[in-house]
Amino acid sequence: MIPVAYLGLFSLCASMWRGRGVEGRTPSYARSLAIGHQYSSLGTQPILCGSIPGLVPKQLRFCRNYVEIMPSVAEGVKIGIQECQHQFRGRRWNCTTVNDSLAIFGPVLDKATRESAFVHAIASAGVAFAVTRSCAEGSATICGCDTRHKGPPGEGWKWGGCSEDVEFGTMVSREFADARENRPDARSAMNRHNNEAGRTSIIDHMHLKCKCHGLSGSCEVKTCWWSQPDFRVIGDYLKDKYDSASEMVVEKHRESRGWVETLRPKYNFFKAPTERDLVYYENSPNFCEPNPETGSFGTRDRICNVTSHGIDGCDLLCCGRGHNTRTEKRKEKCHCIFHWCCYVSCQECIRVYDVHTCK
Repeated sequence: MIPVAYLGLFSLCASMWRGRGVEGRTPSYARSLAIGHQYSSLGTQPILCGSIPGLVPKQLRFCRNYVEIMPSVAEGVKIGIQECQHQFRGRRWNCTTVNDSLAIFGPVLDKATRESAFVHAIASAGVAFAVTRSCAEGSATICGCDTRHKGPPGEGWKWGGCSEDVEFGTMVSREFADARENRPDARSAMNRHNNEAGRTSIIDHMHLKCKCHGLSGSCEVKTCWWSQPDFRVIGDYLKDKYDSASEMVVEKHRESRGWVETLRPKYNFFKAPTERDLVYYENSPNFCEPNPETGSFGTRDRICNVTSHGIDGCDLLCCGRGHNTRTEKRKEKCHCIFHWCCYVSCQECIRVYDVHTCK
């Protein structure tokens, strides 16, 4: 199980959201985040902060002071986990979540691996994203649109709409997610770094979004506002950071408060990681075979791509064990015709597909 100090955001989401497993392959011991039926509906009932298991005192105070945005915090963790499952859908570890446990990823996050780095980054980014979006939509009274960073308008446009207040969203993510990471050890230092890298990815991808006004879309007047990107952009960006994550080593030194652990790059001939890079200091398991100690479910019965030479291909995903092939009939719409005006009629066709699964 993940030590309590490293549970981070996930106990909140575990208490407030019930989701689905990945790829329809959900063992009885690997269902999504639910702890109990009383928390199965996100945002449909008042939040009782004291009933959320696993919160440290600072998180509990934050929950009580900002209770109206806590559904957005949980929603942010939810979209972070969903994005994790999308990004890793074709890899040996596919971000499977575990039922009936505060440690919703099981023992996978026990180690300071690349996977742990990505999960912390994407969850922290998700919280910042969801809170920022919720404030812009007017869902909470304590936040709203950003009016601080407008500056002079550009040529041919003027400020309008509701600029999303990413500073408030990242503040909420930092205050809540980092509340546990106050220990003077290497794991807390790693989690803080990766949490901040996730939040920074949101800030870096803010962009101007504009709307034209005028007769027949003539764009006589154009109004613009600051907007977050689609969260898939953040997921793609952080997945690239996962692939290029920096391996670190742990150093101990004495300070006035006692022994403190810090991280430094393992290889001096590589460029040192920046605040936007992900860091880790322990190697990942290969995730080929089921292993309750590492949290690996293995890749047996996973669907693989027989034509791919990448990690989603049958050779690599199946870890050299080979694969089985079966045929599968699927009903699909076909021979669709547009009728004036205005509907589309289709026939129903049966098509046969080859499905390849790991042995």
